[in-house]
Amino acid sequence: MIVGMLLGDGLSLGNLTIEVSRASGFYPDIVMGGTAPLKQLHKASIIEAKARVFARNRGLSLLVAAGNPLGIQSLDDLLHPAIRVVMASESEPGARHQYISALEASIGQEATKSIPTRETVTFPGRLGIQHRDVLQAIAGRDADVGIIFHHLASYFAATYPELCALVIVAGAEKYSSTIAMGQTIDLLRVTAATAFSEFFLGVAREVYPRYGFARMTEAEFGLTIQLE
Repeated sequence: MIVGMLLGDGLSLGNLTIEVSRASGFYPDIVMGGTAPLKQLHKASIIEAKARVFARNRGLSLLVAAGNPLGIQSLDDLLHPAIRVVMASESEPGARHQYISALEASIGQEATKSIPTRETVTFPGRLGIQHRDVLQAIAGRDADVGIIFHHLASYFAATYPELCALVIVAGAEKYSSTIAMGQTIDLLRVTAATAFSEFFLGVAREVYPRYGFARMTEAEFGLTIQLE
């Protein structure tokens, strides 16, 4: 969504399009995201060639209906032919690829092939945004199990215990990914961007683990990565 907004010069909200450009002033100084989208934005000459890592997720977890009525305990349970699965759609290739790769590494490529055949692709209220879609599908009983990053599954289960529950996947953190922040080329608001970066990097290492992210080492946090 962020990449599309910046490459397409606009943010669409229904029939309203908000211009996203330097001329309008509605334009970022800092962009946060995974390595793949940041590389895409650098290639388009939108952000600089370097970015700094500030968080790492804990890989995937499972979201099930409140009370876990089907007794889902592990990824092996997803192989049951009656289990319906929901995860990031094709419109979110980065997250979807990470989930598929983690499944293949955990239960094997052949076993993983059966999961998309039982994937709930369409249902009322689907937006193409996993942060909303997975919970919606579980709450509406349109799917039995949601595959989603641990911090999101943990948040949903804690916030909506009457709707869903969390199932932690053993060893999932081996298939985690990082999030980094990069500055746009020719900053519009240099002072503000510098001040924000200093503040954010000063607190993020302690704050993010409180909300389901992994705790990072001193060497890992703030690491500069090349986007070229």
